[in-house]
Amino acid sequence: MTVRAFEMQLTPGQAAEYRRRHDEIWPELVDALRAAGVRDYRIFCDEDTGRLFAVMHLTGEHTVDVLPEHQVMQRWWAYMADLMETRPDNSPVEVPLMPVFTLSAEADDASC
Repeated sequence: MTVRAFEMQLTPGQAAEYRRRHDEIWPELVDALRAAGVRDYRIFCDEDTGRLFAVMHLTGEHTVDVLPEHQVMQRWWAYMADLMETRPDNSPVEVPLMPVFTLSAEADDASC
């Protein structure tokens, strides 16, 4: 399993709308993410700064690097572009984060 973590930035005052849109995420986008090997995807928000922190757990044979080519991904980016910092193609500006510490439950489970 591969883990990717990154930050994104909301436009000021957009945290509630960002949450609302994700609460209504399109089923076809969920299908595309799952088909690409996304097994767990979490986004956290610092509402004071609008900073988003995302963590994706990916299968070993994931294809998330081709998701930008999918029409549903491009439509989602266009839908979200008014809420956050984006590139000219509407993709969110993502700042990769370097892992510095992991505490895994697998070690605890092994002793049971």
